[in-house]
Amino acid sequence: MKLSTKGRYAVMAMVDLASHSDGSPVALADIAERQEISLSYLEQLFGKLRKGGLVKSVRGPGGGYLLSRPAPQLRISDIIMAVDEPIQTTRCSPGSPAGCHNHKGRCLTHDLWEELGNQIYLYLSSVSLADVCERRILGSSGMFHGTAATVAAAQ
Repeated sequence: MKLSTKGRYAVMAMVDLASHSDGSPVALADIAERQEISLSYLEQLFGKLRKGGLVKSVRGPGGGYLLSRPAPQLRISDIIMAVDEPIQTTRCSPGSPAGCHNHKGRCLTHDLWEELGNQIYLYLSSVSLADVCERRILGSSGMFHGTAATVAAAQ
């Protein structure tokens, strides 16, 4: 899967914004410091997030950014797509009937990887910004991050 820093940083910044806003604008410099992301990079990302209708900017002293709607209504997939980060698991161009082989044919595993991309998109569409902020996303997959003893105990 190709998910660059653009998508990951956009989600990190939006979680930070949702967590620190309390109805007041949050300065990008504060997000940059807390998340250890370059301010100039955040400015680029927030320009795209604003154009995507996910955040509102407030000018002047005490200005910054606010979420455009409540965190439970913002989907992680929307954030990733707003910063031009397609969820791509194949080598082929998204939506192209041509495959990734020299003869423009599809590889034997094309459908497998394309369906994986679809499942990732469906999952990210099912997770809200509030879910991430409130740490409600770790389900049964958490057992795969534990030790062998933890996995064995879960069985």
